Amino acid sequence: MEQTVEAMAAVPSRMNEAWNRGDAAGFAADFAEDAEFVAFEGTVLRGRAAIVAFHQPLFDTLLKGSKLVDGETPFARIVAPGYGVVHHRVRVVMPGDDQPLASRDSMQLFALVWQNGRWEVAASQNSRLITLQTQAALDELAA
Repeated sequence: MEQTVEAMAAVPSRMNEAWNRGDAAGFAADFAEDAEFVAFEGTVLRGRAAIVAFHQPLFDTLLKGSKLVDGETPFARIVAPGYGVVHHRVRVVMPGDDQPLASRDSMQLFALVWQNGRWEVAASQNSRLITLQTQAALDELAA
């Protein structure tokens, strides 16, 4: 593998493929051993093992059969030798559904480092994409 933008941009695609297989170890394979991952609802996971331990029970139950679709990488760039950033967007199709719900659209930000002869995710944040109107409605419900 080389230190290219294309190699960095391939990381989310491999994660999506592993998700679609229900394979938490494969999903976490591109994370550094000491990576930090922030899940869409704010859970902070530290370390590849914690990322696997968080996801596999979900893949075995609530998310079993879910699919990540329509993945796109709006940008990926090397910010300094050995350091890169990837922004990725993806949609989730839940089990039993044939179309993704807009409420499950996500954007992901990956900070990558070149180590062990490959790009590894040092930190990642997965956030839901919601409209301002949806946020206002949620605020009203919470009040």
